[in-house]
Amino acid sequence: MEYNIITSRLEKNLEHLKRFTATPGAGCTRLPFTPEARKAVDYLHGIMDEAGLEVIEDAAGNIFGTLRGEDPDASCIMMGSHYDSVANGGDYDGIGGIVSAIEVARMMKDAGLTFKRNYVVAGFCDEEGMRFGTGYFGSYAMLGKIDTDYCKHFSDKDGITVYDAMKSYGLVPEKVGEAAQDIKKIGSFIETHIEQGRILEDKGIDLGLVESIVGIQRYMFKIHGRSDHAGATPMDMRLDPVLAGARAIVKINEWINEKGLGSVATVGYVKAIPGGINIVANDFEFSVDIRSKDNGIIKEMIDRIKDFLDYEVNNYTGGKGSFEYDKTLEVLPVAMTEEYLETMAKGCDKHGYSYTRMISGAGHDSLAIGPIIPTVMLFVPSKDGCSHNMNEYTSYEQFTKATVIAFELICDLLDK
Repeated sequence: MEYNIITSRLEKNLEHLKRFTATPGAGCTRLPFTPEARKAVDYLHGIMDEAGLEVIEDAAGNIFGTLRGEDPDASCIMMGSHYDSVANGGDYDGIGGIVSAIEVARMMKDAGLTFKRNYVVAGFCDEEGMRFGTGYFGSYAMLGKIDTDYCKHFSDKDGITVYDAMKSYGLVPEKVGEAAQDIKKIGSFIETHIEQGRILEDKGIDLGLVESIVGIQRYMFKIHGRSDHAGATPMDMRLDPVLAGARAIVKINEWINEKGLGSVATVGYVKAIPGGINIVANDFEFSVDIRSKDNGIIKEMIDRIKDFLDYEVNNYTGGKGSFEYDKTLEVLPVAMTEEYLETMAKGCDKHGYSYTRMISGAGHDSLAIGPIIPTVMLFVPSKDGCSHNMNEYTSYEQFTKATVIAFELICDLLDK
């Protein structure tokens, strides 16, 4: 196995894909259904072709490349990740897993290998949920969980719905249901990904074998008050929704710190409406992202937020305020497939790669797919633990190690 050739090809492709960003010089911004996403998909299409894959793009914006096996009725082995990014994010999150999966196909082609099952490379659309506040759009569409009403319900900060964004991208949102695949035809899913934390680097470990992924729930809260003049309205006469929201945000931090077990909560988006510097806000919006390996903790946190806001809007407005909320995402914690973990551990031992079994605190397409299809994840170190920012970096040699381990697992599965 020519490791230097594998590393060189991974580097070439990932360096080229860095170009497809709306914010050159300020990180990767490749949001779903944008020109940058189209350029990335077109490039992936080209290198899938070169690797000998049959390529299709589905009704949800996903791209799939298939290496045909000898038995068309056998369930396939799928490997991949997502091609979208957060705003001003990194160059390796998600896209590294797709390029690694394509490299696995190249390795098969170079070795002249044939197998019983189809091998499928998947590039999923909008895993991050950055633009529309959701997440796992492409993988959920593959699983048959996205319909046209869903596309009409969620919108970005400019009021553009998923529905309209798909149309401008050249897709037909009324056909999004056609992206659903026959799940019985997918035997396994494998995803390599940057760790996005610093455990592996701090401990000097080559690879992380992911045992489980935390559950995630995301909500958008909107508190209603009353707009007033910032100078002419005494403090005790205001119906200021920002105060209730600010108090809730502080409490969220306190409550999650009490829980432990690696549970985390994040308020990553806030907006005062109308947003004038000399106006008491009429409305206040904020997001909540809660993650834990214990779904009971997530439920308790959401209930406490609702109860606290109910108290606040009645307390600070004399019952004249109100709030509403919308659940934008819910995924349960998921365990990875033990058999695959054991096979990868043996592969690491064979190649002399150090490894550790670990929990993923970040969500991935594997989190959406894992409850339905046997799934496993493989982490590579992130320098300084950086991710979702322009300083994100993983060496190409580390990507090669993960690709080699994934290749051997997949070859084993393709002949079963």
